[in-house]
This record gives sequence, structure tokens and C-alpha cells, in this order.
Amino acid sequence: MRISTPGRICLFGEHQDYLGLPVIAAAISRRISIEGEYRDDDKIILHLPDLGLKEEFSFKDTFPYVVQRDYFRSTVNVLKRKGLSFSKGFECVIHGNIPINSGTSSSSALIVSWAHFLDKMSDNPSNFTQKELGEIANAAEVLEFGEPGGMMDHYSTAIGNVIYLESTPIIHVEALTPTLGTFVLGDSLEPKDTLGILARCRYGMEDVIRKVTDYDPEFSIFTTPFEKTVDYKTLLSDDELSLLRANVEDRDILLEGKALLTQSIHTPVNEQFDAHFGELLYKHYKNLRDHKRTSTPKIERMMNAALGAGALGGKINGSGGGGCMFVYAPTRAEEVAQAIEREGGKSYIITVDSGSRIEG
Repeated sequence: MRISTPGRICLFGEHQDYLGLPVIAAAISRRISIEGEYRDDDKIILHLPDLGLKEEFSFKDTFPYVVQRDYFRSTVNVLKRKGLSFSKGFECVIHGNIPINSGTSSSSALIVSWAHFLDKMSDNPSNFTQKELGEIANAAEVLEFGEPGGMMDHYSTAIGNVIYLESTPIIHVEALTPTLGTFVLGDSLEPKDTLGILARCRYGMEDVIRKVTDYDPEFSIFTTPFEKTVDYKTLLSDDELSLLRANVEDRDILLEGKALLTQSIHTPVNEQFDAHFGELLYKHYKNLRDHKRTSTPKIERMMNAALGAGALGGKINGSGGGGCMFVYAPTRAEEVAQAIEREGGKSYIITVDSGSRIEG
């Protein structure tokens, strides 16, 4: 049995899901696969040659957890609680070509693949839907360890293609099927500053929302018009006001992006669509760079080089402070990839891809 699951990029709504705002994400054509077969005992042996690692345990010792973020065991436990049983162990090999620790959801793709594999190899497969696999992976990675985190990574890698995800007031996932051209992913090879970025983008913004709501109970991050944010100028510092305005504008950019992507389902993609889509991505990037401060000088150089080589727009991807950026390059992708590499990044030409699937 061989299962593979894609990584993902966030098109719109970066640093907004934890505020309850929607996101739009796309699965990418770089994947993690698990291939394995039954054993005659109850041992689970996982070979991870890309990382030079090996995991080994049995179905009898999946709890309590023995290491922090013990995702292989936690996934088994979540599935057992859902009624799955395992009378035989497995020996598996895990391979992947998703950049690691760079904001492209390699860990979520791994857990989705593992949950999908376990379901199919269990004594009583439930044949979970892709959406259910995303929920299981989120439970195993986030809920089981009481960690903060949204569901974008798990849903987007499990379901694939492009998804629109709302988390407030209830979780709502909408699968989009736009016709999109080629992207180029650029890994800066710089470690991400996830905690530093979250301190500003999440906790800083939550403080701003509290201040504004205390002052104006009618304020809503979901509905207050961008033009009205100037009313809070005397209440907030310049830095706080820029963060507020960036988040409200990014909310509106996402809505415009969703309308554009939905329109592309019904009409052929053309140069006008490509230009508009690229423009929206870059508009989002400028807010991330200038107001949320998630970019770095190296990523800015990579971005400028990519745009100069023919990309139509792009943005930093993931938590930021390092990690990856991507650009939309429906033409001249090779030239764009080379331009990113000249600035010291590692480039990957990618397309939108399907979700978790059985291979072969």
C-alpha cells in the first residue's frame, strides 16, 4: 500500500486564521509518501531515509507518549478511538520532496498520509473522506497535545486542489477548482522565526482588537469597512494602526481573490485573470512585509528577482521570518526559478495538485 499527500501554500489569508478569518490554500505538486506492508507481529517500523531516522514501536505501547509531538503514536490513538483495530503491525518507508520546516506543511502532509495509510491497512477500514482525514490529522497534531493551530494545513493537504476555509462561527470548507498556471516556490533556506512573528501578528493583533472593541463595541474584524479604521487613529499607536489596517485589507483581498478564483471555474483563464491574480498575491505580500513584518531582506531580494524575471506576483508563505515564498509564473517559470536561485534560494517549479491519494 502506498499513500501520498501534498504540501500546501496559502494563497490568501496568511496570519488571519487564528483571528477567526477565512483562508484560501492550495495543495502543491510536492508530496510525502508512505509505502508499507503487513508484518507477522504487532510492531510498527517506520524508515525515514530522507532524514536518516527510524521509528519503532508496537500497537501495545502507543500511549503514553514518549517524546514531544509524538505524532505517529497520537494518530494511532485517535484512530483507535474512532473504532479502528489493528491485529498486525506494519513496516513502512517514508519519502518526501516537500521543503521541511519552511511553511509548506510537510508535517501535516506526513500525518495525513499516515492516517490514510492506517485506515486502509486496519482490520476494519472506515474509508474516511479526505475532509475526515484532515480532521483526524488535526486531532493527532494539534488537539492531542493541546497546541495552538488552525486546520488550514490539514484540510488543504488532505482535500487538495484549492480550498476556502472558514473557522467562525463554525468550520466550513469549500473545495474550489480554479484553473491556475505554474507557480515557483522559493525556499530562502533561512530558519523561520515562528514565535517572534506570532508575538506580533497574533498576540499583538489580538490586543489591538480588544482595545478597539472596548472603544467601539460595534467594531468587527469580519465586517468593519477598511475606510473606518482611520477612526481609531487617536486610540492606537502608528504601529498598532498599521497592523489593524493590514489585517482588514487582507480580509478584503481574500474576498476579492475568492471571487476571482470562483469566476475562473466558469470562464477560461486568460492574461487578464493571471495579471489580476498575481496583483492580489503581491498586494497581500506587501501587507505581510511592511505591516506584519514577516518577510526578510533575502526573501525580498528573491521576490524582486522573480518579478524581474517575469513572475506576475507572489507572497511569503507560512509563519515567516524565513522559510519560503512563492510567485505565480504561468509563463517563464524556468527563468523565474533561476532568478530565485541566483539570490541564494532553492527553487521548485510547482502546480496545484490533488489531495491525499492511493498511488498505483
